[in-house]
Amino acid sequence: MIIKMKKGSSKNQYKKVVDFLESKGLEIKDVSSEQVTIFGIIGDTTQIEPFDLYAFEGVGDVTRVSTPFKKASRSFHPKDTIIELPNGLKIGGDHFTLMAGPCSVESEAQLRTIAKAVSKTGTKILRGGAYKPRTSPYSFQGMGLDGLKLLRKVADEFGMLVVSEMMTPNLLHEFNQYVDIIQIGARNMQNFDLLKMLGKTDKPILLKRGLSSTIEEWLMSAEYIMASGNDQIILCERGIRTFENYTRNTLDISSVLAVKELSHLPVIVDPSHAAGRWEMIENLSLAALAVGSHGLIVEVHHDPEHALSDGAQSLKPKKYENMVKKLQNIAAVTGKDVQ
Repeated sequence: MIIKMKKGSSKNQYKKVVDFLESKGLEIKDVSSEQVTIFGIIGDTTQIEPFDLYAFEGVGDVTRVSTPFKKASRSFHPKDTIIELPNGLKIGGDHFTLMAGPCSVESEAQLRTIAKAVSKTGTKILRGGAYKPRTSPYSFQGMGLDGLKLLRKVADEFGMLVVSEMMTPNLLHEFNQYVDIIQIGARNMQNFDLLKMLGKTDKPILLKRGLSSTIEEWLMSAEYIMASGNDQIILCERGIRTFENYTRNTLDISSVLAVKELSHLPVIVDPSHAAGRWEMIENLSLAALAVGSHGLIVEVHHDPEHALSDGAQSLKPKKYENMVKKLQNIAAVTGKDVQ
């Protein structure tokens, strides 16, 4: 529910309405500006009849919002959320932010080679998996804590930030220590205990869309994190499961447009997992920029033929460099800032 106060209404009139609603156990989300006083009501609003609120002096308009995701909804937060990172990077708005690196951290030498290559393109966020959820229990599961430490060490060498996937709540301490952006993978998008815990950290959260999740379910997962206190969320479209098996997944490029209409949260695209084929990544990345996404997370490997995971969907450094140049040229025309 959204309440807009009349022009010229007093602070005391505003306070009376807010006090009444809070006495009902409801939460207030104020999004007022210098021109208008407006706020959202979060919680079980079924106990409140919108028309009854006109009894309060100063109330102008009362609108019931039907979306179940209140904090993530653009109705409650009209302006785009821009995530500010420690090194001055911003995700959201007119910024197009690049994250790149290997699927899995395999060794210090491997990670340093890739980080050096992607950092030369201006990419300032190093991605890499230390803990790897794999379909097969016999596949490489990652280096664990040693992998996290290597990510931090190598990223610091090249002035980069770290994004890596966390799978269980008991790893939060380690991720707070070594990681700048905590990634929640598709398989954990509805791990609600994990999402609630992430609401208690001040780290930005990269939330990937589930394998077969609707856009509403995806935004409701973001709502879990926000309801627990953390509103620094970056949504990531990484392809969904359909009947098609030529590609690894089907990139739902229209979801970027839908999310931007429904939510104020920034949304990026993962073309690597969407395609599963390195030769498609460049064009899918250009499409992501064209539809207005706020960035990419791309897998890069200097020796993909011998990668321990997902070599087939990893770009070689030179191909990544060429792709970044194309993105920069297009972004210059559209007013985007590639970083």
